[in-house]
Amino acid sequence: MFAYCTDPSTLEGLSWLSCYLTTGKHMAFYASFGTVLLLLAVTAPTALMFGLGGAIAARAPVPPISWLGKGYIAIVRGVPDIAFFLFFVIALDQGIEWLRHKVKCPDWEEPIRQGSDFLVCDLAKMPLNTAPQWIHEIYGFWLAVLTFAIVFGAFAANVIFGAMKAVPHAQLETAAAYGMSPRQVFRRVLLPQMWVYALPGLSNLWMVLIKATPLLFLLGVEDIVYWARELGGTKNARFTDYPHGDWRMWYFLVLLVFYLGFTKVSEIVLARITTRLSRGQATMAGEALRKAEG
Repeated sequence: MFAYCTDPSTLEGLSWLSCYLTTGKHMAFYASFGTVLLLLAVTAPTALMFGLGGAIAARAPVPPISWLGKGYIAIVRGVPDIAFFLFFVIALDQGIEWLRHKVKCPDWEEPIRQGSDFLVCDLAKMPLNTAPQWIHEIYGFWLAVLTFAIVFGAFAANVIFGAMKAVPHAQLETAAAYGMSPRQVFRRVLLPQMWVYALPGLSNLWMVLIKATPLLFLLGVEDIVYWARELGGTKNARFTDYPHGDWRMWYFLVLLVFYLGFTKVSEIVLARITTRLSRGQATMAGEALRKAEG
C-alpha cells in the first residue's frame, strides 16, 4: 500500500504495523465486513417475505395450504440451524447440478452417485470450473442468502402468525360488517395492526440473525470470522513477510466490538420503529404514548 512497504524486514513500530494492516489479505478482511452487512440487508427482507407467506399460508381456510404453511414453520424450526445449513446447501447445490446434468449431458452413462461421490459432467457444474473466482463467490453468497432466508423465515412466520391472532377479532368483524371483503379486511385492518404485535418478536429475530452471520463460514463464504482466524493465527518468516505470534484474541476482539456496536445501533432503530408503530394503537405502548402526549 505504501512506498516504504517494499521491504518489511527493515520496518519496525508504527511503520511495520501500517504496512501489515494494509496487505491484500487485510483488505479482504475489511471487505468481509461489507459482505456481512450485505447479507443482513438482503436476507432480512427476504426472510420477512418468507415469514409473511408462511403465516398467510398457515392461517389459510384451505386445509392443504394451511398444512403446508404450518409444516414449513414446524419442520424448519425443529431442525438445528447448523444441521439445516449443512444439509440444505449440499442438497440444493446437488439438485441444481443434477437438473443441469440431465439437460446438458443426456448421453452420460455412468451413475451420478458412486458411493459417497456425486459426479456430474463438467458442463453441469454450478458454477463451471472455468468460471472466474468472483462467480463462485457470488454463487456461494446467494446460496447463503437463500438458506438464511428459509431458516429465519420460518421463525418470522411463527411470530407473524401469532401477531395476526393477537389483533382483536372484533375489529375484523366490524370491518366486515361495514362491507369490506376478506381481502380488504386483511390488507386494511389486519396487516397494518399486526406489525405492532409482531415487532418485539421480529426484533429478537433480527438480533439472532446478526449473531448467526458467522455461519457463513460453514457455507464456504470468506466472512469476518474466517479472516480473523486466518490473519490472527501464528505466522513465521517462512510463510509471510509479516511474522507474528498468535494474535487471534485481538482480531476476535475487533469482531466483538463490531457486533456489540451493530446490535446497539439496531436496538436504537428498533425502539424508534416500535414507538412509531405504537402511536394510536390500543396497546400498552400506545396508551403510554397517549398519556405522555396528553
